[in-house]
Amino acid sequence: MASEETESSEFLKDKIVPEQQKDTSDTTCGFWRFKGPTLQRFASENIYMVIYGIAGCFLSIAFSYFNGTLTTLEKRYRIPTKITGVITVGNDISTVFSSAFLAYYAGRGHRPRWIGFGLVILAVFCLLMLCPQLIYGPGEDALKLTREYGESIDHTLNGTKRDEALCQKDKPSCLEDEAPSDFMPIMIFFLAQFVCGVGCSLFYTLGLSYMDDNSKKSKSPAMISWSAFLRMLGPAIGYSLASVCLRLYIDPFKEPLISKEDPRWIGAWWLGWIVLTVILLISAFFVGLFPKEMPSARARRLKAATSTGTGTGTGTGTEGESPLAERSFKDMVQTLKRLAVNKVYIYKTIGSNLYFFGYIPYWIFTPKYIEIQFKQSAAMANMATGTVALGFSAAGVLLSGYVVSKFRPSARAMAAWNCVVDYLTVAGIICYMLIGCQPSDRMNSLATLSAGDSCSLSCHCDYVHFAPVCSPTNETFISACHAGCSEKLTDDQGRTTYSGCKCISSSLSPNLTLPDENQFASDGVCPVDCYDQFLIYLAVMCLLKFVGATGRSTDLLLVLRCVPAEDKTIALGIGSMLFSVLSFIPSPIVFGWILDSYCLVWGKTCSTKGNCWLYDTSSLRYTMNLVSATLILVGSFWHIAVWYYAKDIKIFDDEELTDKARKGELMELKSKPSKNGKN
Repeated sequence: MASEETESSEFLKDKIVPEQQKDTSDTTCGFWRFKGPTLQRFASENIYMVIYGIAGCFLSIAFSYFNGTLTTLEKRYRIPTKITGVITVGNDISTVFSSAFLAYYAGRGHRPRWIGFGLVILAVFCLLMLCPQLIYGPGEDALKLTREYGESIDHTLNGTKRDEALCQKDKPSCLEDEAPSDFMPIMIFFLAQFVCGVGCSLFYTLGLSYMDDNSKKSKSPAMISWSAFLRMLGPAIGYSLASVCLRLYIDPFKEPLISKEDPRWIGAWWLGWIVLTVILLISAFFVGLFPKEMPSARARRLKAATSTGTGTGTGTGTEGESPLAERSFKDMVQTLKRLAVNKVYIYKTIGSNLYFFGYIPYWIFTPKYIEIQFKQSAAMANMATGTVALGFSAAGVLLSGYVVSKFRPSARAMAAWNCVVDYLTVAGIICYMLIGCQPSDRMNSLATLSAGDSCSLSCHCDYVHFAPVCSPTNETFISACHAGCSEKLTDDQGRTTYSGCKCISSSLSPNLTLPDENQFASDGVCPVDCYDQFLIYLAVMCLLKFVGATGRSTDLLLVLRCVPAEDKTIALGIGSMLFSVLSFIPSPIVFGWILDSYCLVWGKTCSTKGNCWLYDTSSLRYTMNLVSATLILVGSFWHIAVWYYAKDIKIFDDEELTDKARKGELMELKSKPSKNGKN
């Protein structure tokens, strides 16, 4: 009887399954006129992993480019950092409203096409980011610092107009400048980020679940790691692109009179968005060509269904899923209940939220932090953040993927390593507190003292724009007005100096009198050497990037494996929504408020404070890093709970081991003599 059942089973596999494994419209590549046998050869999980990883790379370029140009946007549109924090959370707000819904319903449709549609939405985000430049142009403040603008003013006024940035005997009236004083640029940036969140929800939740559903579990760690590695190239390229664009002046066709190291320098932040719009549209086309279900995944599903006698099923890649028409709100509530009682999922979500809340400022404000603390240019800060530090992140992702695929650690081992990553991160952030630059701290303090000096108060400098000058004693003043200068001189090479600066001596000592020939100042901040401290900070940051990246694949695998297969997509969507509500939205706002609270010099205008020019770098360094380290440390306790309850989670399939065991048993049976003495 056993031999008859075996023969019957083999007959079913040979006759029925091949019929069911034939390509259908769900397993056919392409759409509209872009389809055919030529495209079908690319319908494999490996090709999808590469294309999805490259598209993720482009998306990461857009995010990192935005972060890299953040300080430039603040200068151009006079935006306080706390408002910048509100702008950055726009995409997380839309994620809250869209991620769970899109993951649940779009996840039952043609996922690659939905992912492609998400990339089109992201291209719209790039266009919206470009709009303020098209509407408002480079701005008068930036144009004033170009040779062409100065020549036109001199030609018009014949040099008879007194410079309002010099010491004034009478208090000037407050005149609104021509820069956009309303919230329209801020609203456009926020709208762009809001649109971005919808596209990201489609890309990440559907893309990862589609990859996991259409590949063997034994290959998932390697595929996730390789796609993450490709995405990790994005920030490196994005920050490098920002560095290149910011080296050009905001109006590339005019010659600036200041150097790139001058804090008033505003680079061509808008150029990169044109490139990003094009490449995102191209990637959307290629992702949308993939089938609803990979032929190889369909073959595995049908084979499993035949061997278990559960039927062929009509899912979209996950066994047991019902069609979209059969999904209901009641079914979604049942899914949420299952997730709510899943201890590993809940504890993992809480721990990750605390980690993200504490670490988000280093994702968003790292270039700004480097500019503030170590007096590096925006281009240098972006280059260091993008090329060097993120290269270590990519290495960490690849190494962790190799280790997980090679040694197949248990769920508990993965959870334990995530705890180690937390504690190493806390140790690195504590090192950040100790890495400062005393010359930078001293320069900011002296500049603030000069602003409140009685000498400068008599010059009525309240509404003078930040235009630093350097005295012969290497002291930086906020402007020539704050230095009490009365005359402005410009040589043939465009270099500007100021004379008659009566406040230079009073700032050093009220009783000190300097000769008239020493009461002058040169345009720009005084030189500050913080390069050695910057290199030490960069070394610690690289180590943290490497360690943090090694926990990415293990983190995602724990989430994917701790929930039932049919809840995988919605678990990612709910997790994305909770991260947005609890971390991604409040964290940039809170840390933006912390940055603003330590501002020493505001770009004051008639209606608003504008952006911050100088910070109390010492106090900011201790407060920001201490708050981050505390949050991550608290989150590590929840990850310990994940380690405790992760003992029963199965990370890898046993199908490959089972096949090897069956082959071993077959060879053993062939080598043993039977009871009747025959082999």
